[in-house]
Amino acid sequence: MNLILVRHGESEANFENYWTGWLDVNLTDRGIQQAKDAGKKIKEAGLLIDVAYESVLKRSIKTAKMILAEADASFVPEYKTWRLNERHYGALVGKNKELIARDFGAVQVKKWRRGFDEVPPLTQDNHFDRRYDQLDPRLIPTGESLHMTSKRVRPLW
Repeated sequence: MNLILVRHGESEANFENYWTGWLDVNLTDRGIQQAKDAGKKIKEAGLLIDVAYESVLKRSIKTAKMILAEADASFVPEYKTWRLNERHYGALVGKNKELIARDFGAVQVKKWRRGFDEVPPLTQDNHFDRRYDQLDPRLIPTGESLHMTSKRVRPLW
C-alpha cells in the first residue's frame, strides 16, 4: 500500500504572493497544469489510487479531481474534511508576504512560517461560508502554529 501526499497546484494567492490559509482561492492556469502533470506521473509510475482525501478548499478539491482524472481513478471515493485545510495564518491571511516581511522583519516571518510553536497574529474575525457551519465554533482557529495544525490533522491518521 502506498500513501501519496500532494499539495495543490499554484493558486492565485501563490502567484500574487499573499498569505492564504483558509481563504478559498482558485488555481491559476499553471496550477491546473501542475495538477494534471501530477496525475500523469502517478499513472506513469503505475501507482493505483484507492481513495482520495481533500480539504474543503477549492484549490485542494480541484487538484484532487484533476489528478484522479489523469490517473484514470475518477471513480474512487473522495472524502473532504476541514482538518486538511491549509494552516490558518490568522491576521496575516490576505496580506502581501513582502509587505508583512517589511513591517515585521524577515526573521519574524520565518518564525511564523517555520517555527513549530510560533503562532502568527490572531484574526479578530473569521469570515467563512457555510462549509464550516456544522463545526463547533471552538474548533475554528483564529490562527495556528504548525504544532496546532498537526493536532488538527492527527485524528485523520
